[in-house]
Amino acid sequence: MTDFPLHTEETAPDAAKPLLAKSKAAYGMIPGLHAVMAEAPGLLEAYQRVHELFVDSSFDKDELTVVWQTVNVENACHYCVPAHTGIAKSMQVDDAITDALRNGTPLPNARLEALRSFTLQLVRQHGNLEESQVQAFLEAGFTKRHILEVILGYSQKIMSNYTNHLAETPVDKVFEKFAWAPADKAA
Repeated sequence: MTDFPLHTEETAPDAAKPLLAKSKAAYGMIPGLHAVMAEAPGLLEAYQRVHELFVDSSFDKDELTVVWQTVNVENACHYCVPAHTGIAKSMQVDDAITDALRNGTPLPNARLEALRSFTLQLVRQHGNLEESQVQAFLEAGFTKRHILEVILGYSQKIMSNYTNHLAETPVDKVFEKFAWAPADKAA
């Protein structure tokens, strides 16, 4: 696989240096994903901004986690599943939600399961959902705004999951205890 540099504030392209400083201020470190993305400052900037927009969406912490982890698990992202496990813990998301998402088992309530199902359909069908699928999501108590915000969250995850696949980004030490592998590869 092609080696991608893990940039620091010193080695990053000039346009990425303030973005890495922002990451360090927010997380107390430069996450490996951000260190890789710094090679393309526009990607890192877009990722940071889309993350902010998704966090500020109408979803609560449990729903944010469902969208993030559903996409991470579906895309088998070795980096993002552990990272979002740690993030969910810091957000005080119930471990039952996180465990169900990581293991592909039923979520603790029907509303969250409807969100996971809709997110999976969106990903697997490349946005070409049937009207009955959209209606099932709306009937679960979600809105048209939520439909569009799932797309926003998915957009963030495309940037991170694909970057991590190509760069084989090492999992940050703080998240290593949450290591994950797809069920068919775990042993």
